Amino acid sequence: MATAPDVLDLMRPGSLQLPALPPLSLYVHLPWCLKKCPYCDFNSHAVQGGAGVPEQAYSDALIADLQQSLPLVWGRQVHSIFLGGGTPSLFSPEAIHSLLSQIRALLPLAPLCEITLEANPGTFERERFAAFAQAGVTRLSIGVQSFNDAHLKALGRVHDRAQALAAVEEAARSFETFNLDIMYALPGQTTEDLRQDLDQALQFAPPHISIYHLTIEPNTYFAKYPPKALPDEDSAYGMLDLITERTAAAGMQRYEVSAYARPGHACVHNQNYWGFGDYLGIGAGAHGKLSFPHRIVRQVKVREPQRYMELAMRGEALAQQHEVAREDLPFEFMLNALRLRSGFALADFGDRTGLPITVLQRPLEEAERCGWIERDFARVWPTEQGFDFLSDLQALFLPD
Repeated sequence: MATAPDVLDLMRPGSLQLPALPPLSLYVHLPWCLKKCPYCDFNSHAVQGGAGVPEQAYSDALIADLQQSLPLVWGRQVHSIFLGGGTPSLFSPEAIHSLLSQIRALLPLAPLCEITLEANPGTFERERFAAFAQAGVTRLSIGVQSFNDAHLKALGRVHDRAQALAAVEEAARSFETFNLDIMYALPGQTTEDLRQDLDQALQFAPPHISIYHLTIEPNTYFAKYPPKALPDEDSAYGMLDLITERTAAAGMQRYEVSAYARPGHACVHNQNYWGFGDYLGIGAGAHGKLSFPHRIVRQVKVREPQRYMELAMRGEALAQQHEVAREDLPFEFMLNALRLRSGFALADFGDRTGLPITVLQRPLEEAERCGWIERDFARVWPTEQGFDFLSDLQALFLPD
């Protein structure tokens, strides 16, 4: 267990000199789901015995956690809030409204602060969508994953095609901006199956789609019992080409390696992550990254929900905190920034890391030689080939 952060200690002189602090976001983790999906490696926990989620106790813990963290971000404006999980839509609109009201009372929010809530397509959650909008949520992110019943079953999802369709229709009625999460390279999936999923999704003219390759993560059910008939690498690349082609034809821009949006609907919160902005994390297992004039620190909150609730009320929710080493900062910055189609401004690298751009000279030259980036006097951005070999491109910036 980490001790409560000492702000004076974090403000002491150090090896970095940040000319300004980056934009700040707030991440709120709500860890419960109806059922743990076999591919999921997030800190999520199935609701036990139909008891429901402990809305009041957990909300109280979140606010206690936030109050304990306020000195770290005092006076800084919050540009986006993301309520992730888990399945935050298991919380009632009344609980979400109360939580957001208390957050507003404690933090200065930007006038057009984006507030995203993750939701599942089940009937129970769908009936709450309009009320979530009235509670102050401005953007809904729906975990559709597929519109194919066989693939939903293979993924262990608790909803079916009909519920997914109804959920997207309701989201379109209730929200100007909403996101569909779609997965590809699923067990037994063909390119034609994916085409049908994409055509179905695009019929709703969604403002934003996040499309992820199914990966087998350690410590998941799929890692222990791998699914059969996964598409091979060539087939998966073909699927990605189809995704890029179909979304572009629908007027959506691939602004990040897995994110496609219509103009004006890119996710502000995720863009701040990818731009190496700051984010305060509250909730069980929530991660945070915070900048100070002479250092950058990362935090992790207590992971197990019941223990988190108990410790947060005592001001002891922090599980880990460490200062990011100077030599690790170039890789940490590039790991995020190179996911963006627009890349990054050279000035932002210095502002966000406190390091001179010269520390990137050798790996940038190598990346350019490989055809993975292009650059001018102001910006660096990945090429199409750089997107295809993103892991190799990012690895060029690992510390020696």
